[in-house]
Amino acid sequence: MAKTSADSAPNDADAPHGKGRPTPSRAEQEAARRRPLVADTKEAKQRQRAEAAQQREKARAGMAAGDDRYLTARDKGPQRRFVRDWVDSRWHVAELVMPVMVIVLLLMFVNVTAVQTGAYVALWAFVLFAVIDMVITSARVKRAARARFGDRIEKGLGWYGAMRIVQMRFMRLPKPQVKRGDRVS
Repeated sequence: MAKTSADSAPNDADAPHGKGRPTPSRAEQEAARRRPLVADTKEAKQRQRAEAAQQREKARAGMAAGDDRYLTARDKGPQRRFVRDWVDSRWHVAELVMPVMVIVLLLMFVNVTAVQTGAYVALWAFVLFAVIDMVITSARVKRAARARFGDRIEKGLGWYGAMRIVQMRFMRLPKPQVKRGDRVS
């Protein structure tokens, strides 16, 4: 049962001759191993930038659509979605803060003191109404969230809703998913 030299010797007829290609020279082997010291080439950087831009665009579109995978931690969750929908389904005085400020700024260029003073007083009155609207909205959002989710509501829902009404509707992110006047349940 011991192997003899005849058993261990391969059959010469079955063995292939050579490796099928010439042995590369030393210069060819070194050239094949040669890599740049800095691995990033111009093309690789451009490809990486293009991929990053594509990822950012995908994330921006997902966030605008309200997809939870792309939302920031501030906007994630069913309670935050409820607050966004609740706020977006109504009109609010505070939405008009920016346009009113632009109008007041333009009125300040009128060289009539009475117009400037009136615009300034009107701006402060409007800001006061906007703050009152924010406080009322905050309380109503919390009450609606408590009715929907019970007593276990997240902290800051009222502030989240109040800050959302200060933004003009077309500038809100995530974009509004409901129309004004829609019933949010």
